Amino acid sequence: MGVLMEDYKVVILCGGKGTRLKEETEFKPKPLVHVGNFPILWHIMKHYSHYGYKDFILCLGYKGGLIKEYFLNYKWMSNDFTLNLKKENERVVNYTRTDEDWTITFVDTGAETNTGGRIKRIEKYIKEDNFLATYGDGVSNLNLRNLIKFHKDKNKIGTITGVHPWSKYGTIHTNEENVIHEFIEKPILRDIINGGFFVFKKEFFDYLDENCILEGEPFEKLANQKQIALFKHDGFWHCMDTYKDFQELNNVWRSGNVPWKIWQS
Repeated sequence: MGVLMEDYKVVILCGGKGTRLKEETEFKPKPLVHVGNFPILWHIMKHYSHYGYKDFILCLGYKGGLIKEYFLNYKWMSNDFTLNLKKENERVVNYTRTDEDWTITFVDTGAETNTGGRIKRIEKYIKEDNFLATYGDGVSNLNLRNLIKFHKDKNKIGTITGVHPWSKYGTIHTNEENVIHEFIEKPILRDIINGGFFVFKKEFFDYLDENCILEGEPFEKLANQKQIALFKHDGFWHCMDTYKDFQELNNVWRSGNVPWKIWQS
């Protein structure tokens, strides 16, 4: 059977500066930008923990201390509590929600380190034969069990999840006489892009150095050696790359029809 799925650690890249989301990231890292009442990082971790993957390694960089502070204060920030001001250390938590059963390793991987270098720097924390990895800014309703089964079946060093992006523009459809018969607002494109949900064998660290870009030379080497597979996901996927993405994700959350909120389904 190999490594049990529950033994997989989840590596999350949390170190980028998020310059295209400067309205939100000037004073905090992108993984702490909120969708609804919680940071997008929380949504990502809820997705993984829904499938039983609760052991996380966060690759920190830009303003990484704020991510540490968020989780160190998580119990107080996520629940109602009573504070006795006369007794400084006396706090009584009035639990309004269940605490997460997560184990989190916080690793400072450098303020300017590229994505591949960040993963290389957490190598010592990976003891299992395989591990999961993702970016700290994308949400999806991806079935992680299916992804891992595909990875095992293909028996490659790496597996990338391919997704269909949304067009930033509406499209116009016409008939043969150039008469418009349909407008489609921001359709899903047929092209496939890297959706950022990965499974890697431990050997992948041999393809990395502390300065490399994950999506560059390491992936190219794997492709040349036919050691990387593509798992196609046709469901929901959305990343928070720009302020417009931030607004769209929050609009989806407010609508109550949240495709990535699989932990309640």
